[in-house]
Amino acid sequence: MNDRMNQAEAGVVAPKGSPKGSASAGSTRWIGKAVALAVIVGVAATAYHLHQSGSAPVAAPPPPPVAVSAPLQRDIEGRLGFLGQFSPVNRVELRAQVGGTLMQIHFKDGDVVHKGDLLFEIDPEPYQIKLSQATAELESAKARLDLAVRQLARAQELQRAEAGTVENVDQKVAELHAAQAAVDNGNALVRDAKFDLDRCKVYAPFTGRMGTHLVSTGNLISGSRAASSPTTLLATIVSLDPIWLDFDMSENDYAAFQHAREAQKGPLADTVAISPTGEAGFARKGTLNFIDNTLDRSSGTIHARATIPNSDLALTPGGFARVRLAVSAPQPALLVPDAAVLADQTDHMVYVVGQDDVVTPKKVEIGDLRDGLRVIRSGLAPTDKVVIDGIPTVRPGAKVSPHAGTIESTPEQQTEGAKS
Repeated sequence: MNDRMNQAEAGVVAPKGSPKGSASAGSTRWIGKAVALAVIVGVAATAYHLHQSGSAPVAAPPPPPVAVSAPLQRDIEGRLGFLGQFSPVNRVELRAQVGGTLMQIHFKDGDVVHKGDLLFEIDPEPYQIKLSQATAELESAKARLDLAVRQLARAQELQRAEAGTVENVDQKVAELHAAQAAVDNGNALVRDAKFDLDRCKVYAPFTGRMGTHLVSTGNLISGSRAASSPTTLLATIVSLDPIWLDFDMSENDYAAFQHAREAQKGPLADTVAISPTGEAGFARKGTLNFIDNTLDRSSGTIHARATIPNSDLALTPGGFARVRLAVSAPQPALLVPDAAVLADQTDHMVYVVGQDDVVTPKKVEIGDLRDGLRVIRSGLAPTDKVVIDGIPTVRPGAKVSPHAGTIESTPEQQTEGAKS
């Protein structure tokens, strides 16, 4: 009974009347056949899979699609580009010519004031007193002069009547000269006192923008007519219209500018176009009116300056602007999208598609940006099909699937310059 239960737990139950050793051997043979069958099925499946894989060909990927176009042809003038900074034509430090207590300030910091506007007022009372004293001395000198004139006339009359002496006449002449000198001195004292009184008011020397006031009302300030002694700085004022734009030319750019100027039959048009920070395009115009006479040895540049009208007072000293300077008449040129030009170490290249749709790189010499397009100075033909879209998928010497594209210009932006 126990033997039959053990066999049942092992999963093998021998039929009645059969010996135990015979059931165990049959079970072992059945398991071995099952394992062998599983191995055969696995080997057959692997062989079938390998056969199927070897017989199916791998499809080649299609050529990548790209947009191509001939370079855009346009007549453009030769020009140079620079970065400049605005500076005022006039900048004045306002200082008093007389000392005293500052009574009033007649402007707000940052105001635009006009020539002749009253800015500061110093206590005038001490100078009014001085003017009154000088005026009184002048009146006294005039009275003495009038007396000296009458006395000289009487002395001369007595001399003609032989009742007076020559010495008396000479004395009266000397007194007349002394009285005249006193009058002249009195006039000078009056003008001097009036000059000081007038300088108690500080006026704007020109139209411009005021800086912050550096002295508050009630402060005692020092002044000097000839700045022979320390004076108090009251404020600064800068002119705004017109305004200067200073920039530096590299030695190569200056050489190109000089060469273009010499090639011109008539005088070179010194018109510059500028694009201030915050403004799109180059709508503002100015005139190049100064180029320095020496190159800076340390920087290898030469200083230049243009005068820019600023009637709307939008341009501020210290601000920056892009500068374009035309150096030649318009000439035919080829242009491509800036994204189509690739940097190759120190050179530049574009991808061109040939008759067999194979991509070939072409080395080009580039110029500046014009309406968002890059000027190609050399290395490209007008009939070349330049890849203008899909460039990341292109490989030199590989085939592509080209389709016609369009090169479109965009308005010039402030970030214009040479591509490095």
